[in-house]
Amino acid sequence: MESKIRSYLAHWTFYVPILAIAALVLSWGRDLPPPVVVIVALFLGASVLAAVHHAEVVAHKVGEPFGSLVLAIAVTIIEVALIVTLMISGGEKTQSLARDTVFAAVMITCNGILGLSLLVGALRRHVAVFNSEGTGGAFATVATISALSLVLPTFTTSRPGPQFSPAQLGFAAVASLLLYALFVTVQTRRHRDYFLPITTAGEVIKSEEHADPPSRRTTYVSLGLLMVALIAVVGLAKGVSPSVESAVDNAGLPHAVVGVVIALLVLLPETIAAVRAAARDRIQTSLNLALGSAMASIGLTIPAIAIAMIWLDGPLLLGLGGTQMVLLGLTVVVGTLTVVPGRANVLQGGVHLGLLAAFLFLAASP
Repeated sequence: MESKIRSYLAHWTFYVPILAIAALVLSWGRDLPPPVVVIVALFLGASVLAAVHHAEVVAHKVGEPFGSLVLAIAVTIIEVALIVTLMISGGEKTQSLARDTVFAAVMITCNGILGLSLLVGALRRHVAVFNSEGTGGAFATVATISALSLVLPTFTTSRPGPQFSPAQLGFAAVASLLLYALFVTVQTRRHRDYFLPITTAGEVIKSEEHADPPSRRTTYVSLGLLMVALIAVVGLAKGVSPSVESAVDNAGLPHAVVGVVIALLVLLPETIAAVRAAARDRIQTSLNLALGSAMASIGLTIPAIAIAMIWLDGPLLLGLGGTQMVLLGLTVVVGTLTVVPGRANVLQGGVHLGLLAAFLFLAASP
């Protein structure tokens, strides 16, 4: 037992989160020269990879679909912390940061992670197979809370501009949170089988056969290191964010690109985990990660931002513009056609990745 623990502690994923926290302490609140920014970025990337590893250890212990929830909620904590931190110190330019980041998260998860997972799975088995009942319910929930939180503010008239009144924001926050809680209940209790991986013959895979689950002690260690790694990711991302904002401004790009960069950063752990699952022929796990992240991004971020607006100054711009609503509408239509059959090939994966490419291009060149 002791030799196993020593072997586990010798793994690089044990030391990286601790070293990243040390780097965070040394760099916090300081103007970082370019060489130091590069070093901080390296620690940031290593922390993301460590977070993926420890999340997968915990996920293997608790099993699906609980494992997907662990990483989805953890990543959303990063997102909320980054948005609130930047909004506190960012001034008027950050009034739309929550919208830009949440919308980018929806597009990246529902097109990028989903499309990449389907592509990897289809290349491996020719056809990627998943449970349409669970995936369809998850996608419907994502579409509903996206419309409630990001589309309706453009058309409401209580406040000028694409923003909710306090009462409307409170309703959207509560509705998003309740829908997310309802989904989690369905996913983990009443219809858990809908979210388990299935074979090409449609049979549910209720357990992983390739490895024994980790011990309770190992799981607790990984859970603690996951939290440490996530704290390091938030803090180090905050440290490099001024350099990102300066690079965006110097390149003449819209400030919305900052939200896209944040979303790409915080969703990197789930992207890696989803692709790994797809490569192991666990497409349902990949889709759980993708759609669960999109749902948590809205269902948890919007309520958190609504609470933060009690002490934050300035308006909160949530409503999408015309181009963004077209992209969201296309994503909903294409996504519906993808998930209803329960089977997808490389074409569906390529179409979703094409929508992601269009979003990224139009974000930089609106």
